[in-house]
Amino acid sequence: MQRSQQTGLVIMIVSAFTLVVFVWAMLKRSYMAVALPVMSALAVVSGLAFWIGWTLYAGEEDNDEDDGEEEPITA
Repeated sequence: MQRSQQTGLVIMIVSAFTLVVFVWAMLKRSYMAVALPVMSALAVVSGLAFWIGWTLYAGEEDNDEDDGEEEPITA
């Protein structure tokens, strides 16, 4: 697993954990008038963070090795 995939996995876990903790805390108290707009904003941000993490995690590996197909240009 590459470093970008590890970073993507961490972003996905943190964003999902943050949303779950907020929903749990919101349901524990009755602050719905304040919590609903904040929850919707947090859900959007967490969704975007999860999507970015998924993109990093599912991305193809970069090969930094030269395949040797191109020869260097000499003057």
